[in-house]
Amino acid sequence: MTASLSFSLDRQGISTGASIFANLGSAPLVEHAIQNGEGLLAVSGPLVVETGRHTGRSAKDKFTVKDAETENTVWWGNTNVPMTPEHFAALKEDFFKALADKSKLYVADLFGGSQPEHRVNVRIINELAWHNLFIRTLLVRPTASELSSFEPEYTIIDLPSFQADPERHGCRSETVIAVNLTEKLILIGGTKYAGEIKKSVFGILNYLLPAKGVMPMHCSANIGPDGKTAVFFGLSGTGKTTLSADASRTLIGDDEHGWSDTAVFNFEGGCYAKMIRLSEEAEPEIYATTRRFGTVLENVVIDPETRLLDLDDSSLAENTRGAYPIDFIPNASEENLGPVPANVIMLTADAFGVLPPIARLTPDQAMYHFLSGYTAKVAGTEIGVIEPEATFSTCFGAPFMPRHPSVYGNLLKERIAKGGVSCWLVNTGWTGGKYGVGNRMPIKATRALLNAALDGSLNNVEFRKDPNFGFDVPVAVPGVDSSILDPRSTWADKEEFDRTAQKLVQLFVDNFAQFEAHVDESVRQAAPQAA
Repeated sequence: MTASLSFSLDRQGISTGASIFANLGSAPLVEHAIQNGEGLLAVSGPLVVETGRHTGRSAKDKFTVKDAETENTVWWGNTNVPMTPEHFAALKEDFFKALADKSKLYVADLFGGSQPEHRVNVRIINELAWHNLFIRTLLVRPTASELSSFEPEYTIIDLPSFQADPERHGCRSETVIAVNLTEKLILIGGTKYAGEIKKSVFGILNYLLPAKGVMPMHCSANIGPDGKTAVFFGLSGTGKTTLSADASRTLIGDDEHGWSDTAVFNFEGGCYAKMIRLSEEAEPEIYATTRRFGTVLENVVIDPETRLLDLDDSSLAENTRGAYPIDFIPNASEENLGPVPANVIMLTADAFGVLPPIARLTPDQAMYHFLSGYTAKVAGTEIGVIEPEATFSTCFGAPFMPRHPSVYGNLLKERIAKGGVSCWLVNTGWTGGKYGVGNRMPIKATRALLNAALDGSLNNVEFRKDPNFGFDVPVAVPGVDSSILDPRSTWADKEEFDRTAQKLVQLFVDNFAQFEAHVDESVRQAAPQAA
C-alpha cells in the first residue's frame, strides 16, 4: 500500500525506493507498528513501545546551524550549540543516502499551531510506524481538503537507526539532533525517544513567532466556566499536565501554546503525559487514556502474556509517557484555543520547602520568575543527587528557546501589562521541611488555592509580604489549612528554615546575574533579597 503526497518527496530532493505510507490514520499505523515488531497492543487498547537507551531528550546532542540567518538571531551558548553549514551538509548527504536504502517510510503532513494565521506546515518522515503515529497524535491534523494542497514549510527526518559520525558531522556522539533554520530542515538520528520530534516543532515555533509579536509558551492552558483562560508554566514534574486536566474547566492543551492578540492557541492536537505511578483517583481523565486504542505508551511495563500494564513499574524508565489525542480528555476545547489569558500561573516543585503554596506576583516579579524558571530536583531521581538541587530553566523551557530569553520575557511582560493579567507563583513541592524531612504539598490544597485564584476570590483575602522573596502571600484562604500558607511556621527548626531560605535566595540571585543587563531596573528590583 503506497500513498501519494500532494507535494512529493522528489520535489524535496529525496530519492528513495521505499514504499511511502503517507498520512495514515491511527488504526493502520498501529497495524504497521505491530507487523514491524515495534510494540505490543495492551489488553485495553493502547500501543506499548520501548525507546531503548534513550528514555528522554538528548539535550547535549542537539545542534543548530550557525549561518547568516541565525548568527545574530539565536542565543548561542549551552542551550543552542552551533554546527557549521559544512558539517550539516555532510550530515544531510548521509541522511538522504540512508533514506534511499529504506524499504518503508512513513510520512505525515501536519500543522504546528491551531490558530490558522500563526501555524506552520511541517512534514515528518519516519522509519518507524509508531513514531509517525506519535507525532500525528501530538500535532494538529489537517483536514482531507487541507492535505490535498499541503506544501511543507519545514521538514523533520527522523531515523533512529542512523548513527552519526562526530568527526564527519561535527556532533558529539552517534546521536544527533541538527536544526537548520535556513534550509528549514531538522535531522534526528540515533534515538528512539519520540519526544525529540515534538520538541523540534516547538523549537521552530519558538523561533518564528516572536518576530510576529506572538508569545510562544511552554505551558498548559484551560478555560474556566466564566470563559476566562489560565495558562500554567512549569518544568517537568511540577504539575503542568495534572493541574490543567481539571474536570470543571475546558482544556486547551497540556504543553505548548502561543499567545496572540486574539487568543491562546495550542501548538498541538494531543497530550504527552507522564504515566509513572499514575492514579485513577487523583488523575481520572489522564488515567482513562491508558485504557484506549490510539494512545501510545512509552516505556510502560507490560506483561507480554496477559498484556496487562503496570504503571507503577519504573524498571524501563522513570520518565514513562503516554501520547494521546486531546479529545481523549472529555472537556477539551474543540477549537484547540481560547481567549487571551486572565491568569498566568508559574508552577514550581520547591524541594527546599521554602516557597509558599501560592503567591501573587507583580508584572515585574512575573518577568523575574519567568526568566528564572525555577524548580528543584530531589534526591533519588538522579545518580549522585542526595540533597535538593535547584534547576533554573529560563522561560520554563530553555532547551526549546532559540532566541535570547529577554525576547520571550519582554513579550510576556508586555502582554501581562496590556491585558491586566493576574500572575501567581504556585509551589507544588514540599512543605514542613525540605525533601526527605517535609511532605509533598497536598494536591487538594493546591487545587483549592488555584480555584480561589482563578475565580477571583483570592483577591479578597488578606496578604502578607514574604520577607525573602517580596511577593504577596495570602494569610488565610477558606477551605485551606492556614498553617501551610506560611512555610516557616511548618518547619520544626525555624533557624534551619532561615538558613535554607537564604541559600535558595542566593541561588536565584546568582542565576539571574546573566539577565541583569537585558532587563529594566524595575525587574532587577523584583529580585529576592539576600541577607
